[in-house]
Amino acid sequence: MAKSMYDYVREQWKKPDTSFKSPQQQRLIQWRQEKNFSRVEKPLRIDRARSLGYKAKQGYIVVRARVRRGSLRKHHIRSGRKPAAKGITKITAAKSTQRIAEERTSKKFPNMEVLNSYWVGEDGKHHYYEIILVDPFHPAIIKDAKINWICDPSNTRRVLRGKTSAGRKGRGLYHKGKGAEKVRPSIRAKAGRGK
Repeated sequence: MAKSMYDYVREQWKKPDTSFKSPQQQRLIQWRQEKNFSRVEKPLRIDRARSLGYKAKQGYIVVRARVRRGSLRKHHIRSGRKPAAKGITKITAAKSTQRIAEERTSKKFPNMEVLNSYWVGEDGKHHYYEIILVDPFHPAIIKDAKINWICDPSNTRRVLRGKTSAGRKGRGLYHKGKGAEKVRPSIRAKAGRGK
C-alpha cells in the first residue's frame, strides 16, 4: 500500500536532524528569542496535530509553549547536612513538562479549552510543545458533532484535572490490570480507602 504524506512527515519527526545548519536547529535559535507562549499560524507537525484532533477551521488555534528542562530547583542548604543528604539533586516533579506547558497555556488563554499537545523540540534549557486549543463558544465548534462534546460544562478546565493525553499518562491511566489497582478513579481517592 502506498504511503501517505503524513507517513513521510511522521518518519522525519521520529529522529529530527539537529545539525547546525538544519531547519530544526534554526527554529530553536529563533524560538529562544520569542515569548514563552506564541500563537502559531499552523501546526509544525501536521500529522501529529491531525491525529490528536486538530482541524484547520475556525475555533481551533495552536500555541507553541516553552518550559524549562531538568529536575526541580531546590534551595542550597548551607549547614547541618552531609552534602549527599542535602536533597537538592535527583528530585523531580510529579508532573511532566508537557503537562506543565498545557496548564500554563490554559491560564494564558482562559476562554479556550486545551484539546491536546505534542513535542516539537528541545534545546539545552527548554522543552517546546505545540498545544491545540479549542474555543467551546465558537459557532463552528458548537455545530461540529465530532468536537462539540468540549462545549459541555463538565469539560470546563479539563487540562487542570488531568483529562488530556499527557494528564492521563501522568495519572497512570494508560496502565491496566495487575499493578494498577489503585490508579482509578485517582491515586488520591484510593489512598483514603481500605483503612
